[in-house]
This record gives sequence, C-alpha cells and structure tokens, in this order.
Amino acid sequence: MHASALSPDPSDLVLVHDFLIQMGGAEKVVEVMAEAYPAAPIYTSATMGPNLFPAFRSNRVVNTWMQRLPGMQKLHKKLFFLYPLAFRTLRAPAGKLAWISSNSFSKWLPKPRGARFVCYCHTPPRYFWNPDEYLENEIANPLLRRFVRMLMPLFRASDLRQSRKIDLFIANSQNVRRRIRECYGRNSVVVYPPVDVERFQVGERSDDFYLIVSRLVAYKRIDLAVQAFTALGKRLVIIGDGPDRARLEAMAGPTVEFLGRAADEVVTEKMATCRAYVFPGSEDFGIVPVEAQACGKPVVAFRDGGALETVVEGKTGVFFDHADADSLAGAVRELESREWDPRRIRRNAERFSTERFLDETRNLLARVAESTPSSVLEERYERKPIHTAEPRAVEGSELGRV
Repeated sequence: MHASALSPDPSDLVLVHDFLIQMGGAEKVVEVMAEAYPAAPIYTSATMGPNLFPAFRSNRVVNTWMQRLPGMQKLHKKLFFLYPLAFRTLRAPAGKLAWISSNSFSKWLPKPRGARFVCYCHTPPRYFWNPDEYLENEIANPLLRRFVRMLMPLFRASDLRQSRKIDLFIANSQNVRRRIRECYGRNSVVVYPPVDVERFQVGERSDDFYLIVSRLVAYKRIDLAVQAFTALGKRLVIIGDGPDRARLEAMAGPTVEFLGRAADEVVTEKMATCRAYVFPGSEDFGIVPVEAQACGKPVVAFRDGGALETVVEGKTGVFFDHADADSLAGAVRELESREWDPRRIRRNAERFSTERFLDETRNLLARVAESTPSSVLEERYERKPIHTAEPRAVEGSELGRV
C-alpha cells in the first residue's frame, strides 16, 4: 500500500469505534486504519474477547469504564443505554482530527476545541431508527421490549444531535448514503470498505457445495438458505457461530453442514473451492461476498442493500427478489444454468481493494484538516465527490453499471 501525498499528519489523528468485542466487517475497517496509522490512539467503550484482531491488543486502545462491567462481553448489546454515558467520559485531545467508525454510539465522543470529526458511517444506529428488528432479535422479554421501545424516540433525538457535530460523513455504500440523508438530513461521500482481495486467488476448481461465512444471527436470514438447500438436496457449508445456530441446525437437512468458527486458512480454502457463495440477508455493504468474488466465485444474493453495489447481475452473480426459500432456490437453479467467467468476477472484486480505500480516505482526511466549516465541505463533496460509488470501467462496458 502506498501513502497518498495528501495524507494527514499521523500525530494529529485519533481513531474511534463503538466497541471492540465482536470482530466483524466494521472492525476490519478499523483494523486497516489502525495499521495505516500505527501512532493513532484508538478510543472505544470496551475491548475484550478471544478473537481480537492483533491491532487491538495493545496499550494504544483507550477504553471507558464499561470495560470493567461484569458480563460485558455477553451483554454488550443489551447494555446499549449505557454507551452514551460512557463515551461522554472519554477525552480526546484538543485540536485533533478524529476518524470515527460508527454504527451506534461512538459519535457521543465529546468534541474538544479545535477538533475535526469525520464519521465513517456503517449505518445510522438500527437500535433507534429501525427498532423493530433490534427488539425482535435481541430482547425476548415482552415487558422489557415495551419499555425499550418507549425509550427509542429519546435516543433518536440524541443521535440526531450528535450527528450535527460531525464535519464530514463518509458512507460505506450508496445504500447507507441514502440512510444518512433520511435520518440526519446530511450529505455524505461514499468510500467502500477495504476488502483484502490479495488474500484470495481465483480457485482452480469448483466442488459441489455452496458456502456461507457469517455470524449466525436471525437478521442475516441464513434460515432461508438452510430451508432452500434442504429442499433442493444440495450441499451447503456454513462457517460461523452465533445465537441462531441451534435453531438453524434443527431445521437443516443432511446436505447442510455447520463447521462453526474456522481458521482463516479454512475459510480461504472453502472460498476457493465452493461452487458459489450465498448471501441471503440485507446488509449495509457486505464484505464476504466481495471476498468470494475475489476467488472468482459467483454470488447468490438477496436483491437489497449493499449487494446491489457489489454484485453485477448476470456477470458476477444472480439475485433473488423475495425473502423466502422458494425464491432463493430459484436463483440457485438460475446460477447453475449459466456459464461464469472467474477472471471477470475477480476483476469486479478488485474495485474494493484496501489500497483504494486508504487512498480515498487519506485524501478526505487531508481535505477536512485543511478546510473550514462543515457546510462548505459538504457542498464541495456533494458536487465533486472523491468516490461516487459508480463502478470503474473494466474492459469497456464488460461489467456494465452496478
């Protein structure tokens, strides 16, 4: 990776994230920034768990008092009402540039005198803006669910206030860009998340199984894939673990295999040898389907969310239109009726490289550090964005437009 000429002074940068407990796509983005700016401190609510990325196992991480709460690792989602209080106890140095990775509470960090805040927004908090999904999946007790529902308007109003201190919003997709405008009334620039495409190579063989790599939680809609592949009698390998695993295993037929958590080497090998990758839920972006395409594998995806920006229909994958097993099964049959060009699929994935992410992010950080008020910044970026989320041309119009 090469540093941009517009890279900000590393001594002036701090990194901020909601919590470092479950290592998912958002944490991969923070890890890339942490490696690119090794002197930058990382402010967060709590850091714990056996699967922490190496960048987070150091004294550069500054935690709040939530780090010491009993049961924090297991209860961190249910304790959502404490995060605003916790982040308000953190004190970033005055005059710094803060890159804030957020899908929930890190925007509550107090803004010191002379500081600039750039928010890399994975999504406006679903807790507040789409509470039904959160309440259904995370809170089983109906009385507690009703109480939490009553609090949501207060949290939405507070989240909106926090958004006003952000000098520039960066959205991780056009999908999230629209949501930022709807929730906050703010413009944003799209910079796609970094995908380590160099970790993967085009597979020389395709075995007779489909693949899912995911946390096993209800909103991922892995149940649709389990039902579809059980009905089709086709092999589906699922890598990952989570609270929904027992329910999924109970409904699975003999052709569906659960491997649990797996080492990176196993994931890479399965990605390189699967027939196709299955992406049955709606995500804000979705890094793993891009990784599968880096292996030259087509994707079966639900027609919604970030998949609309990463999968090119008929060229790198197929979509299904309805959130049910029959629709997914139909898409699998369509995929098997087509011929796929692994090299073309790989080229599509290369649009989302780590180097591209860092170049675009460094340029934006430098411009924010050099510019004045946020309204001027937003107008400039709205008219002339650094990255418009339109796919770059690949061999003319070969891939079409996403």
